[in-house]
Amino acid sequence: MKRKYGIQSRSCLLVLTLAGVLSFSVMGQSVEKPRAVKELQEDFIQMKFGMFIHYNMATYKGVQWVDGYPDPSTFDPGGKVDTDAWADAAVAAGMKYAVLTAKHVGGFCLWDSKYTTYDIMHPDCPYKQDLVGQFVKSFTSRGLKVGLYYCWRHPGFDAGNDGKNKGKYKVLPPECDPASHSLKEQIEFQKKQIAELVEMYPEVSYIWNDSLDPVIMPAEDAQVFIRGLGPNIIACGNWWDWGKKGTPYLDLVVTETKHCRERQKEYKYLPGETCWCLENKWFYTKSGPKDAKNIVHHIITANGRKKNFLLNVGPDKEGKIPAASIKTLHEIGKMWKPINQILGPN
Repeated sequence: MKRKYGIQSRSCLLVLTLAGVLSFSVMGQSVEKPRAVKELQEDFIQMKFGMFIHYNMATYKGVQWVDGYPDPSTFDPGGKVDTDAWADAAVAAGMKYAVLTAKHVGGFCLWDSKYTTYDIMHPDCPYKQDLVGQFVKSFTSRGLKVGLYYCWRHPGFDAGNDGKNKGKYKVLPPECDPASHSLKEQIEFQKKQIAELVEMYPEVSYIWNDSLDPVIMPAEDAQVFIRGLGPNIIACGNWWDWGKKGTPYLDLVVTETKHCRERQKEYKYLPGETCWCLENKWFYTKSGPKDAKNIVHHIITANGRKKNFLLNVGPDKEGKIPAASIKTLHEIGKMWKPINQILGPN
Protein backbone atom coordinates (compact mmCIF):
# COMPACT_ATOMS: atom_id res chain seq x y z
CA MET A 1 0.00 0.00 0.00
CA LYS A 2 2.83 2.39 0.79
CA ARG A 3 4.49 1.74 -2.58
CA LYS A 4 1.20 2.36 -4.38
CA TYR A 5 0.70 5.59 -2.43
CA GLY A 6 4.20 6.76 -3.40
CA ILE A 7 3.56 6.15 -7.08
CA GLN A 8 0.29 8.08 -6.89
CA SER A 9 1.99 10.98 -5.09
CA ARG A 10 4.71 11.22 -7.70
CA SER A 11 2.08 11.02 -10.42
CA CYS A 12 0.12 13.87 -8.86
CA LEU A 13 3.29 15.95 -8.53
CA LEU A 14 4.07 15.34 -12.20
CA VAL A 15 0.57 16.44 -13.26
CA LEU A 16 0.79 19.61 -11.18
CA THR A 17 4.20 20.42 -12.64
CA LEU A 18 3.00 19.95 -16.18
CA ALA A 19 -0.08 22.09 -15.51
CA GLY A 20 2.14 24.98 -14.47
CA VAL A 21 4.05 25.36 -17.72
CA LEU A 22 2.98 27.82 -20.42
CA SER A 23 1.56 25.16 -22.70
CA PHE A 24 0.46 21.61 -22.23
CA SER A 25 -0.75 18.74 -24.38
CA VAL A 26 -4.36 17.61 -24.66
CA MET A 27 -5.17 14.76 -27.02
CA GLY A 28 -1.91 15.37 -28.83
CA GLN A 29 -2.54 19.11 -29.37
CA SER A 30 -0.68 21.99 -27.77
CA VAL A 31 -2.96 24.27 -25.74
CA GLU A 32 -1.76 27.57 -24.31
CA LYS A 33 -2.37 28.38 -20.69
CA PRO A 34 -4.57 31.50 -20.36
CA ARG A 35 -2.66 34.62 -19.35
CA ALA A 36 -3.95 36.94 -16.67
CA VAL A 37 -5.80 39.98 -18.01
CA LYS A 38 -3.47 42.27 -16.08
CA GLU A 39 -0.48 40.78 -17.86
CA LEU A 40 -2.18 41.25 -21.24
CA GLN A 41 -2.94 44.86 -20.34
CA GLU A 42 0.65 45.57 -19.34
CA ASP A 43 1.96 44.07 -22.58
CA PHE A 44 -0.57 46.08 -24.56
CA ILE A 45 0.38 49.50 -23.20
CA GLN A 46 4.05 48.83 -23.85
CA MET A 47 3.30 49.08 -27.57
CA LYS A 48 2.39 52.77 -27.05
CA PHE A 49 1.60 53.70 -30.66
CA GLY A 50 -0.46 52.00 -33.38
CA MET A 51 -2.18 52.49 -36.72
CA PHE A 52 -5.97 52.46 -37.12
CA ILE A 53 -7.03 51.74 -40.71
CA HIS A 54 -10.55 52.71 -41.75
CA TYR A 55 -11.05 51.07 -45.12
CA ASN A 56 -14.30 49.41 -46.15
CA MET A 57 -17.49 50.07 -48.12
CA ALA A 58 -17.70 53.61 -46.69
CA THR A 59 -14.50 54.47 -48.60
CA TYR A 60 -16.35 53.98 -51.88
CA LYS A 61 -19.61 55.63 -50.83
CA GLY A 62 -17.85 58.79 -49.64
CA VAL A 63 -19.49 58.66 -46.20
CA GLN A 64 -18.53 57.75 -42.64
CA TRP A 65 -21.57 55.51 -42.05
CA VAL A 66 -23.00 53.41 -44.88
CA ASP A 67 -26.77 52.92 -44.91
CA GLY A 68 -28.56 49.97 -46.46
CA TYR A 69 -26.68 47.32 -48.41
CA PRO A 70 -24.62 48.80 -51.26
CA ASP A 71 -23.95 46.43 -54.12
CA PRO A 72 -20.74 44.41 -53.52
CA SER A 73 -19.49 45.65 -56.90
CA THR A 74 -19.04 49.05 -55.21
CA PHE A 75 -15.93 47.78 -53.44
CA ASP A 76 -13.44 48.08 -56.29
CA PRO A 77 -9.88 49.33 -55.69
CA GLY A 78 -9.03 48.59 -59.34
CA GLY A 79 -6.23 46.18 -58.48
CA LYS A 80 -4.51 44.53 -55.54
CA VAL A 81 -4.40 46.69 -52.42
CA ASP A 82 -0.80 47.20 -51.33
CA THR A 83 -1.08 46.35 -47.65
CA ASP A 84 2.73 46.08 -47.55
CA ALA A 85 2.81 49.85 -48.13
CA TRP A 86 0.46 50.32 -45.17
CA ALA A 87 2.76 48.28 -42.96
CA ASP A 88 5.88 50.08 -44.18
CA ALA A 89 4.27 53.42 -43.30
CA ALA A 90 3.46 52.13 -39.82
CA VAL A 91 7.04 50.99 -39.27
CA ALA A 92 8.36 54.35 -40.50
CA ALA A 93 6.14 56.13 -37.95
CA GLY A 94 7.42 53.98 -35.09
CA MET A 95 4.13 52.15 -34.61
CA LYS A 96 4.04 48.70 -33.02
CA TYR A 97 0.60 47.41 -34.01
CA ALA A 98 -2.35 48.05 -36.33
CA VAL A 99 -6.13 47.59 -36.35
CA LEU A 100 -8.21 47.13 -39.54
CA THR A 101 -11.97 47.68 -39.95
CA ALA A 102 -12.87 44.08 -40.83
CA LYS A 103 -16.60 44.96 -40.64
CA HIS A 104 -17.94 48.48 -40.25
CA VAL A 105 -21.45 50.01 -40.21
CA GLY A 106 -22.11 48.89 -43.78
CA GLY A 107 -22.01 45.22 -42.77
CA PHE A 108 -19.61 44.34 -45.60
CA CYS A 109 -16.92 41.88 -44.51
CA LEU A 110 -13.31 42.10 -45.68
CA TRP A 111 -12.78 38.36 -45.23
CA ASP A 112 -14.46 35.27 -46.66
CA SER A 113 -17.02 34.63 -43.93
CA LYS A 114 -18.96 31.39 -43.84
CA TYR A 115 -21.86 33.24 -42.24
CA THR A 116 -22.56 35.58 -45.15
CA THR A 117 -22.03 36.07 -48.87
CA TYR A 118 -21.93 39.85 -48.34
CA ASP A 119 -18.17 39.91 -48.24
CA ILE A 120 -14.98 40.41 -50.20
CA MET A 121 -15.48 37.11 -52.06
CA HIS A 122 -19.01 37.88 -53.30
CA PRO A 123 -19.38 36.97 -57.02
CA ASP A 124 -20.09 40.63 -57.84
CA CYS A 125 -17.16 42.05 -55.85
CA PRO A 126 -14.29 42.76 -58.28
CA TYR A 127 -11.62 42.33 -55.61
CA LYS A 128 -12.14 38.71 -54.57
CA GLN A 129 -9.08 38.56 -52.32
CA ASP A 130 -8.84 38.05 -48.59
CA LEU A 131 -8.04 41.60 -47.48
CA VAL A 132 -7.91 40.73 -43.78
CA GLY A 133 -5.45 37.97 -44.59
CA GLN A 134 -3.32 40.40 -46.62
CA PHE A 135 -3.34 42.88 -43.76
CA VAL A 136 -2.32 40.27 -41.20
CA LYS A 137 0.52 38.93 -43.34
CA SER A 138 1.91 42.37 -44.23
CA PHE A 139 2.02 43.64 -40.67
CA THR A 140 3.14 40.51 -38.84
CA SER A 141 5.93 39.94 -41.39
CA ARG A 142 7.34 43.29 -40.25
CA GLY A 143 7.13 42.41 -36.59
CA LEU A 144 3.96 44.37 -35.81
CA LYS A 145 1.03 43.06 -33.79
CA VAL A 146 -2.43 43.01 -35.38
CA GLY A 147 -5.97 43.64 -34.21
CA LEU A 148 -9.34 43.71 -35.92
CA TYR A 149 -12.18 46.22 -35.61
CA TYR A 150 -15.72 44.83 -35.57
CA CYS A 151 -18.81 47.03 -35.36
CA TRP A 152 -21.69 45.67 -33.26
CA ARG A 153 -25.31 46.45 -34.11
CA HIS A 154 -26.34 48.67 -31.18
CA PRO A 155 -30.04 49.64 -30.75
CA GLY A 156 -28.82 53.22 -30.77
CA PHE A 157 -28.43 53.02 -34.56
CA ASP A 158 -32.24 53.16 -34.81
CA ALA A 159 -32.60 56.22 -32.58
CA GLY A 160 -32.67 59.90 -33.46
CA ASN A 161 -33.46 61.91 -36.59
CA ASP A 162 -37.19 61.95 -35.72
CA GLY A 163 -37.43 58.20 -36.22
CA LYS A 164 -35.94 58.29 -39.73
CA ASN A 165 -32.87 56.31 -38.64
CA LYS A 166 -34.87 53.21 -37.74
CA GLY A 167 -33.58 50.42 -39.96
CA LYS A 168 -31.35 52.79 -41.93
CA TYR A 169 -28.01 51.45 -40.70
CA LYS A 170 -27.93 47.69 -41.10
CA VAL A 171 -24.45 47.07 -39.58
CA LEU A 172 -24.98 43.32 -39.98
CA PRO A 173 -24.95 41.38 -43.29
CA PRO A 174 -28.28 40.47 -44.98
CA GLU A 175 -28.24 37.00 -43.41
CA CYS A 176 -28.83 38.73 -40.07
CA ASP A 177 -30.74 41.80 -41.21
CA PRO A 178 -31.85 43.64 -38.02
CA ALA A 179 -35.25 44.17 -39.63
CA SER A 180 -35.98 40.44 -39.33
CA HIS A 181 -33.72 39.28 -36.50
CA SER A 182 -34.05 39.83 -32.77
CA LEU A 183 -31.33 41.40 -30.65
CA LYS A 184 -30.56 37.96 -29.23
CA GLU A 185 -30.14 36.52 -32.73
CA GLN A 186 -27.97 39.47 -33.72
CA ILE A 187 -25.70 38.97 -30.71
CA GLU A 188 -25.20 35.28 -31.49
CA PHE A 189 -24.42 36.07 -35.13
CA GLN A 190 -21.83 38.66 -34.13
CA LYS A 191 -20.20 36.32 -31.64
CA LYS A 192 -19.86 33.70 -34.36
CA GLN A 193 -18.24 36.12 -36.78
CA ILE A 194 -15.71 37.36 -34.24
CA ALA A 195 -14.86 33.79 -33.22
CA GLU A 196 -14.46 33.00 -36.92
CA LEU A 197 -11.98 35.85 -37.34
CA VAL A 198 -9.85 34.67 -34.43
CA GLU A 199 -9.92 31.11 -35.75
CA MET A 200 -9.01 32.12 -39.30
CA TYR A 201 -6.28 34.54 -38.22
CA PRO A 202 -4.55 33.17 -35.10
CA GLU A 203 -2.03 36.05 -35.25
CA VAL A 204 -4.78 38.45 -34.15
CA SER A 205 -4.39 39.42 -30.49
CA TYR A 206 -6.72 42.41 -30.19
CA ILE A 207 -10.45 42.78 -30.91
CA TRP A 208 -11.70 46.37 -31.20
CA ASN A 209 -15.43 46.13 -30.44
CA ASP A 210 -17.26 49.24 -31.61
CA SER A 211 -20.63 50.02 -30.00
CA LEU A 212 -20.36 47.05 -27.64
CA ASP A 213 -21.56 48.10 -24.20
CA PRO A 214 -23.94 46.91 -21.44
CA VAL A 215 -27.02 47.62 -23.59
CA ILE A 216 -25.95 44.70 -25.77
CA MET A 217 -24.25 42.52 -23.19
CA PRO A 218 -23.47 42.80 -19.46
CA ALA A 219 -19.77 43.24 -18.78
CA GLU A 220 -19.58 39.83 -17.10
CA ASP A 221 -20.99 38.09 -20.19
CA ALA A 222 -18.74 40.08 -22.50
CA GLN A 223 -15.70 39.05 -20.47
CA VAL A 224 -16.70 35.38 -20.68
CA PHE A 225 -17.06 35.71 -24.45
CA ILE A 226 -13.67 37.39 -24.92
CA ARG A 227 -11.82 34.97 -22.64
CA GLY A 228 -13.33 32.12 -24.62
CA LEU A 229 -11.77 33.38 -27.85
CA GLY A 230 -8.25 32.45 -26.82
CA PRO A 231 -5.64 32.76 -24.07
CA ASN A 232 -3.88 35.82 -25.52
CA ILE A 233 -6.82 37.87 -26.80
CA ILE A 234 -7.36 41.33 -25.35
CA ALA A 235 -10.35 43.52 -26.20
CA CYS A 236 -11.91 46.92 -25.83
CA GLY A 237 -15.57 47.93 -25.89
CA ASN A 238 -16.31 51.36 -27.35
CA TRP A 239 -19.46 52.63 -25.64
CA TRP A 240 -22.32 53.92 -27.81
CA ASP A 241 -23.01 56.80 -25.43
CA TRP A 242 -20.40 59.45 -26.18
CA GLY A 243 -20.46 60.65 -22.60
CA LYS A 244 -19.46 57.19 -21.35
CA LYS A 245 -16.52 56.61 -23.66
CA GLY A 246 -13.49 55.84 -21.53
CA THR A 247 -15.66 54.11 -18.91
CA PRO A 248 -14.44 50.61 -17.89
CA TYR A 249 -16.25 47.73 -19.58
CA LEU A 250 -13.86 45.21 -21.14
CA ASP A 251 -10.06 44.86 -20.79
CA LEU A 252 -9.22 48.30 -22.16
CA VAL A 253 -10.93 51.68 -21.97
CA VAL A 254 -11.06 53.74 -25.18
CA THR A 255 -11.71 57.35 -26.11
CA GLU A 256 -12.21 58.91 -29.55
CA THR A 257 -10.49 62.14 -30.58
CA LYS A 258 -10.09 63.21 -26.98
CA HIS A 259 -7.80 62.21 -24.15
CA CYS A 260 -9.01 60.65 -20.94
CA ARG A 261 -9.30 63.22 -18.18
CA GLU A 262 -6.20 64.32 -16.34
CA ARG A 263 -5.33 62.49 -13.17
CA GLN A 264 -7.16 63.76 -10.14
CA LYS A 265 -6.56 62.87 -6.52
CA GLU A 266 -9.15 60.09 -6.45
CA TYR A 267 -8.64 58.96 -10.05
CA LYS A 268 -6.44 56.10 -11.19
CA TYR A 269 -5.46 55.74 -14.83
CA LEU A 270 -6.73 52.55 -16.42
CA PRO A 271 -4.93 50.81 -19.30
CA GLY A 272 -6.46 51.62 -22.64
CA GLU A 273 -6.27 53.53 -25.86
CA THR A 274 -6.82 57.02 -27.24
CA CYS A 275 -7.93 57.05 -30.89
CA TRP A 276 -7.22 59.99 -33.19
CA CYS A 277 -7.50 60.86 -36.89
CA LEU A 278 -4.44 61.84 -38.90
CA GLU A 279 -6.81 63.32 -41.47
CA ASN A 280 -10.08 65.09 -40.62
CA LYS A 281 -12.30 61.98 -40.67
CA TRP A 282 -12.01 58.24 -40.14
CA PHE A 283 -12.69 57.21 -43.73
CA TYR A 284 -11.04 58.89 -46.72
CA THR A 285 -12.29 62.42 -47.49
CA LYS A 286 -9.42 64.05 -49.44
CA SER A 287 -8.55 66.11 -46.37
CA GLY A 288 -4.88 66.71 -45.58
CA PRO A 289 -3.04 65.32 -42.55
CA LYS A 290 -2.53 67.10 -39.26
CA ASP A 291 0.85 68.46 -38.19
CA ALA A 292 3.42 65.80 -37.21
CA LYS A 293 4.63 67.71 -34.16
CA ASN A 294 1.04 67.99 -32.92
CA ILE A 295 0.55 64.24 -33.28
CA VAL A 296 3.74 63.44 -31.35
CA HIS A 297 2.50 65.69 -28.54
CA HIS A 298 -0.71 63.65 -28.42
CA ILE A 299 1.22 60.36 -28.33
CA ILE A 300 3.17 61.56 -25.29
CA THR A 301 0.01 62.82 -23.57
CA ALA A 302 -1.82 59.52 -24.13
CA ASN A 303 1.13 57.41 -22.98
CA GLY A 304 1.44 59.55 -19.85
CA ARG A 305 -2.12 58.57 -18.97
CA LYS A 306 -1.47 54.83 -19.47
CA LYS A 307 -3.04 54.83 -22.94
CA ASN A 308 -1.75 53.74 -26.30
CA PHE A 309 -2.25 56.22 -29.11
CA LEU A 310 -4.08 54.69 -32.08
CA LEU A 311 -3.68 57.01 -35.07
CA ASN A 312 -6.13 56.54 -37.91
CA VAL A 313 -5.37 56.72 -41.62
CA GLY A 314 -8.00 56.44 -44.34
CA PRO A 315 -6.80 54.78 -47.55
CA ASP A 316 -8.35 56.14 -50.75
CA LYS A 317 -10.46 54.27 -53.33
CA GLU A 318 -7.35 52.56 -54.68
CA GLY A 319 -6.51 51.37 -51.17
CA LYS A 320 -3.58 53.77 -50.93
CA ILE A 321 -2.73 55.93 -47.94
CA PRO A 322 -2.48 59.46 -49.43
CA ALA A 323 1.07 60.61 -50.20
CA ALA A 324 0.76 63.61 -47.87
CA SER A 325 -0.20 61.31 -45.00
CA ILE A 326 2.70 58.96 -45.78
CA LYS A 327 5.06 61.93 -45.65
CA THR A 328 3.63 63.00 -42.28
CA LEU A 329 3.93 59.48 -40.87
CA HIS A 330 7.64 59.51 -41.75
CA GLU A 331 8.00 62.90 -40.06
CA ILE A 332 6.24 61.56 -36.97
CA GLY A 333 8.66 58.63 -36.85
CA LYS A 334 11.72 60.86 -37.02
CA MET A 335 10.49 62.77 -33.98
CA TRP A 336 8.81 59.98 -32.02
CA LYS A 337 11.43 57.22 -32.21
CA PRO A 338 14.22 59.07 -30.33
CA ILE A 339 11.71 60.44 -27.82
CA ASN A 340 10.36 56.94 -27.19
CA GLN A 341 13.88 55.63 -26.54
CA ILE A 342 14.39 58.31 -23.90
CA LEU A 343 10.99 57.71 -22.26
CA GLY A 344 11.46 53.96 -22.01
CA PRO A 345 8.70 51.50 -20.97
CA ASN A 346 5.21 52.86 -20.41
